[in-house]
Amino acid sequence: MSQPSPKPQQIPVVVLAGFLGSGKTTLLNHLLHRSGGSRIGALVNDFGAIEIDAMAVAGALGDSTVSLGNGCLCCAVDASELDRYLERLAEPSVGIDVIVIEASGLAEPQELVRMLLASEHPGVVYGGLVEVVDAAEFDDTRARHPGIDRHLALADLVVVNKLDRAADGDGVLALVRSLVDRAAVVPATYGRIDPEFLFDCRPCEERIGQLSFDDLHEHGGDDAGHAGHLHAAYDSLAFVSQEPLDPRRLMTFLDSRPEGLYRIKGYIDFGPHDVRNRYAVHAVGRFLRFYPEPWPAGGERLTQLVLIGSGIDAPALGKELEACRSEAPHADEHGMWGVLRYVRDPEADLADPA
Repeated sequence: MSQPSPKPQQIPVVVLAGFLGSGKTTLLNHLLHRSGGSRIGALVNDFGAIEIDAMAVAGALGDSTVSLGNGCLCCAVDASELDRYLERLAEPSVGIDVIVIEASGLAEPQELVRMLLASEHPGVVYGGLVEVVDAAEFDDTRARHPGIDRHLALADLVVVNKLDRAADGDGVLALVRSLVDRAAVVPATYGRIDPEFLFDCRPCEERIGQLSFDDLHEHGGDDAGHAGHLHAAYDSLAFVSQEPLDPRRLMTFLDSRPEGLYRIKGYIDFGPHDVRNRYAVHAVGRFLRFYPEPWPAGGERLTQLVLIGSGIDAPALGKELEACRSEAPHADEHGMWGVLRYVRDPEADLADPA
């Protein structure tokens, strides 16, 4: 069976949405100051002739900002035009690690997601829809704009912001969780969430494609010094296997992944099903994609996965992944079909961008 050619490293593009005044720009500025060496590019979309939000983040981003004022991005451009906006930020020489599109407070997020999924730019990949909710104004906002519920149902991550100002913060959190569809829900004040929900912070000058497992264990420790850190709001699991994984079992696991499991990333060894390639996996919310790439020469063949979510049962997920291990010496002829459905074929995309 012929195998797909390897895919180059792609920059995740995160859509940051939420109603007017929910705290999107505050959250973006927080991410900029907590990026840990990662370089963020931003496409900031103000609704109005004066680009206030773009000016608010420009100082931190310098020339890594593309702004579009006086209108909603979802109405002003199509997928090909969005690609042109992203072109500057995705240029390899710029060294961007993640791109954040801060949508107007009046934008339709599903249109932005649709454009990103239709993108033909080879250097980017959809990184998820993040909806920011103003906890103090949530009831009034829903009453005036019922479409907010639909936005939440589409989200991959929901940040319930301004909890310090809400009369019943627990009630708002419970209500938001009842409205989402498998999204992780994270409480916040002043937009302070851990950047690792959205991208892999680089721990040093070296450019790396994945969060190292040593860093994850250090970051996810249970020592008392971490009790007040932002990452206390979420759970993480690092899974390593020297045995290959069975593709059918893994797809069953991925198809039934629980609510709140926001991100899955890492590399998978499918053993005899593809002896030449390992498969990088990128999952955010309900979005899933695999990227086959040749095994590094001389390196140990391992499956290495990181799972991040809010309210997940990490030990139970670990047991489910362990059940995906396989010692079968031969490949099932059709075993990879489920995986290959999520391998993007650039030639097919160009032939049928829909």
